[in-house]
Amino acid sequence: MKESSLAYAKINISLDIISKMDNGYHNLKTIMQTVCLFDEVTIECSPGEGVKVKTGLPYIPNDARNIAGKAAVAFFDASNIKGYKTEISINKKIPVCAGLGGGSTDGACVIRLLDKMFNTEHDSSSLERIASSVGSDVPFSLYGGTKLVEGRGEKISKIPPLPHCYFVICKPPFSCSTPELFGLVKCEKIRARPDTEGIIKSLEKNDINGVARRMYNVFEDILPRGRQEIAEIKSTLLDNGAQGSVMTGSGPSVLGLFTDKTKAESAFEQLKDTYKDCFLTETIDS
Repeated sequence: MKESSLAYAKINISLDIISKMDNGYHNLKTIMQTVCLFDEVTIECSPGEGVKVKTGLPYIPNDARNIAGKAAVAFFDASNIKGYKTEISINKKIPVCAGLGGGSTDGACVIRLLDKMFNTEHDSSSLERIASSVGSDVPFSLYGGTKLVEGRGEKISKIPPLPHCYFVICKPPFSCSTPELFGLVKCEKIRARPDTEGIIKSLEKNDINGVARRMYNVFEDILPRGRQEIAEIKSTLLDNGAQGSVMTGSGPSVLGLFTDKTKAESAFEQLKDTYKDCFLTETIDS
């Protein structure tokens, strides 16, 4: 059996950290959006045992330590399916450690593909439980679109979709450690927070400028390094006509929101010669 699909990246329109939970995780409140930047995932199952992941990138684990491999193991365990050797091939186009959910969307894609291949009877709640056991952003990545995501990623609420627009996404040449950043979070000392409710009200009015004005990510104030470069990328995006700009996830990728494709193209052209990981993309629905 063999199946393939695309695994789409996510961005954070806003990201707030509400509190630290008793289990050590942080209680988040974030608005996520799927964009048309993707990995290509292929799964082949045959009689045997074991899970292997191939990405062509030597620094990415090739077994169940990889989120895609972990997702396969979790799916088989939850479905009581045994006796299959599983090979997962991923053509990586989403940059790694970029705040774009590349690993999470690969894991979600594996769950969707295996559910189709084995024609299981999992309902959406069951699939979400499997996804939640794999990683925080994986439940959102099962469906994508525009969603309000809370808790550690397991609470997903439908909100009005973001009107079609363009994004220039630029990753500076360094990575941010998510565990390190969360270790620096002091919820009671967060000075500025996104207006999440204001963003949702703007979405209800189809007011994309209202959304853009309110985009914010609390991690931007916690970054231990790279603030100046991120600020410079944001300035370039805004100077070229972006309605708003924000860092996505735990960084370091920065996005600019554009309603004018020509202006987005201009910003992309200005940044792509300096930054290898620079993308011009657009919204995509669930």
